[in-house]
Amino acid sequence: MAYQRRYQSDYVFNYWTALGWTVLTCGVFGLYVIYQLVRRMRDHNRRRLDLLEASIAFAWEQAQRRPAVADELRPTFEAMAGNLAVLRQMTSDFRDPAIWTVLVAIGNTIAAVVVLILLDGDLIRHHRAERAVQADLVRVYARLGQSLPSVDPSQVKSPHNYGGRIAAAIFTFTIYMFWWFRDVMDETNRHLAEDWEWEDRLGAAVHALSNPA
Repeated sequence: MAYQRRYQSDYVFNYWTALGWTVLTCGVFGLYVIYQLVRRMRDHNRRRLDLLEASIAFAWEQAQRRPAVADELRPTFEAMAGNLAVLRQMTSDFRDPAIWTVLVAIGNTIAAVVVLILLDGDLIRHHRAERAVQADLVRVYARLGQSLPSVDPSQVKSPHNYGGRIAAAIFTFTIYMFWWFRDVMDETNRHLAEDWEWEDRLGAAVHALSNPA
């Protein structure tokens, strides 16, 4: 179910389309952009948490059919539980998209800067935790006889230079904000594409284990 929900949670932006509509509507569409940016990060994190939890639970069921394998993999399962806690904690962060949209409408540039910084930090935390879980799942599923695309947990995006970007926004009379929004959109778009590709392989592995020849 979490796999199927990705078409609902993982909104993919086309920056130039969003920019065009924002200009044509004198900024009104920009508020919708803010709403979707906050909503998709929140909902994507929730969906990935559900998907990874289910993947781990399924793998543990498979491993328990082979007691020696279950004992061997137990430390890995315990490590994954710790990284899942980070994703679970993020679900309680204040990320209501409607409220943040209203705050941006009221606070304008200052609130928009806060949103962009929060979204960048959320993507980094989410990316780091989920990649650690995925790397462990690769080892677990390999031990169960199914290969998944390798994942390097150390390859996580770097944070934006917030001070430099704020200074650029000030010196360009907020024009730089358009570029900052583009970066936030595109970085998460790429993240979603990577996740979808990995999920497809995970789905194939689960199907193969569920339906042995």
